[in-house]
Amino acid sequence: MSHRKAAAASVLLAAALLAPAAPAMAAAPAPDGADRAALQQALDATVAAGVPGAVAEVRDGRGVWRGSSGVGDLQSGQAAHAGDRFRAGSVTKSFVATLVLQLVAEGKVGLDEVIERQLPGVVPNGEHITVRQLLNHTSGLANFSDVLLKKKDPVRDAQKATYTPLQLIALIADAKDRPAPGTTWEYSNTNYVVLGLLIEHVTGRSLGHEIDHRIVKPLHLTGTTFPTTSGISGAHLHGYDWIDGRGPGAGPTDLTEFSPSAYWAAGTLISTTHDLNTFFKALLGGRLLPPRLTKEMRDMHPMNPERTNRFYGLGLESNGNLCPSDGPVVGHTGEVVGYQTFSFTSADGKRQVTLSVNTGLTMNDASGAAAMKMVSTALCHTK
Repeated sequence: MSHRKAAAASVLLAAALLAPAAPAMAAAPAPDGADRAALQQALDATVAAGVPGAVAEVRDGRGVWRGSSGVGDLQSGQAAHAGDRFRAGSVTKSFVATLVLQLVAEGKVGLDEVIERQLPGVVPNGEHITVRQLLNHTSGLANFSDVLLKKKDPVRDAQKATYTPLQLIALIADAKDRPAPGTTWEYSNTNYVVLGLLIEHVTGRSLGHEIDHRIVKPLHLTGTTFPTTSGISGAHLHGYDWIDGRGPGAGPTDLTEFSPSAYWAAGTLISTTHDLNTFFKALLGGRLLPPRLTKEMRDMHPMNPERTNRFYGLGLESNGNLCPSDGPVVGHTGEVVGYQTFSFTSADGKRQVTLSVNTGLTMNDASGAAAMKMVSTALCHTK
């Protein structure tokens, strides 16, 4: 090296030694979301506890996780797949409530108008029951499902039912000793059958058309339908219940084929985990309703004493038991013959989960607890 080059190198080295040290690159924070292995373990535990199959989708700071466990069809042994369709049960109520509130936003329905004004002569005590009370289950109307369950073989009877909405309402017309409207919270599928009729009366179109036109198509919910026939099209979970008991040798009955007239606006929707997460993200994010009505929908009131720390708004429920340190999760559950569904969003809106299993009325306590563990694993920051 020449003297001139050596001198230049010495100057550069001295400058480097005198320059302040560059700060070390900070480690990127870990993504906010559930451990994927823990989610799969929780899903597997739900199946191990006694349901044939389970599917789920989780959305959080780590992205989107889709999982499945068990079988979707016991006869063929076909595995459950994350994109399978299923009957979403009472999650239907969140869709119906959204439609009603859209009609409120359009000035076609009043939240606090009595239902008699829109549907004269249709609803028992309708001159004293408001639209709001139907939405939040304080109408005092008895639950037609309780009447159906008193039949000799209620599940098989409902499976082939051909009830009209008016006939479902007529089942409770003579119910005695009902609470006055607005005084008592009591879950009743009858409320949402009435609301389905309200939507059809105001729009002049079928409830299925309005769900498709106002929610399904705008949100591109490709796996969601409001069926008019008893089957489920496309890839789907088969639904099972142990309607003949769980004694030695007893197996579940495949109840996938089921008449939509037994639930109608209260629980007929067919959907997927992806579609339900998409729907609730849009709803809670303000895409489907104006802010004042989104706020009305989320105005929660306590459920009955047996459901401690659980609340109900206008077609939405919240649960403060799942993530006590984070705040109540918001969404809806759904139980129909053959299926149970849980679709919730965390209090801060950053985590979502939809879980569905293919057992409904006879899901045992162990499976229920495992399903709740799966939901809390997906939603809670601290467990």
